[in-house]
Amino acid sequence: MVSRDQRRRQLAREKYERQQQRRSAAQRKTKRRNVVIASAVAVALAAGVTAYATTGLAGARQDTDRAAPPSPSKAPDPCGKPAKGAPSTKTWKKEPAMSVDTSASYSAKLATTCGTIELKLDAGKAPHTVNSFTFLAGQGYFDHSKCHRLVDQGLYVLQCGDPKGTGQGTPGYTIPDENLKDPRLKGGVYPAGTVAMANRYDGRSDKTRDSGGSQFFLVYQDSKLPPNYTPFGTVTGGMDVLRKIAKAGSTPDPQTGNTAPNATVVINRATVKKS
Repeated sequence: MVSRDQRRRQLAREKYERQQQRRSAAQRKTKRRNVVIASAVAVALAAGVTAYATTGLAGARQDTDRAAPPSPSKAPDPCGKPAKGAPSTKTWKKEPAMSVDTSASYSAKLATTCGTIELKLDAGKAPHTVNSFTFLAGQGYFDHSKCHRLVDQGLYVLQCGDPKGTGQGTPGYTIPDENLKDPRLKGGVYPAGTVAMANRYDGRSDKTRDSGGSQFFLVYQDSKLPPNYTPFGTVTGGMDVLRKIAKAGSTPDPQTGNTAPNATVVINRATVKKS
């Protein structure tokens, strides 16, 4: 027959075992949760590296951009509907032959769903870039393409020129960096109105320089950036259009790592004129 003391000790032992089982289960649960969190962080870091390498802007600035939470509610879309047509799927094996006249004046017009943006292109200081931009515009490469990225924190740019609309698109060739010592880039600042090329420079290896393609960005407010991105023109008309796009804000896209403009920004047609 079991005495009261033995029964009490038995119940205490069983209670202790149950506590140990619960504690072990909680530890296993915590460990699994930490593994999941660590995996998510690793994925986020990998995405950050990819974004740095493909979008052509400073990594630290992009982290600020991508970490920003989405707005609780989107502003009304200030832009119209895109013209009928599909984005280009053309690619080329090498940079187009030089055909620009470096002593001539070139201007470009981006007819977008949000309004017309006019540019002055500097063929004298950035001949390869202007030559490529002129070639691509003539091929209809920019027509019906989205401006896929708007940065409105830390730096202030609208990025366009990728028919895929993901930040991954290229025309199949690359062009050299040019005009990186332009006196307008004082103190590591790209002034409002600058038109510059995005590229794949990673900030570490010179092997990733000279990697511009078709993507370019329009600076709508002075932006602090290292002089790694070819400035090849200025905005001469349509700054109000850029400010309208910026005012509508942006929303992070977890799939691409970009912050897409809330406004529907599509280049219906891009043209370049020599004068």
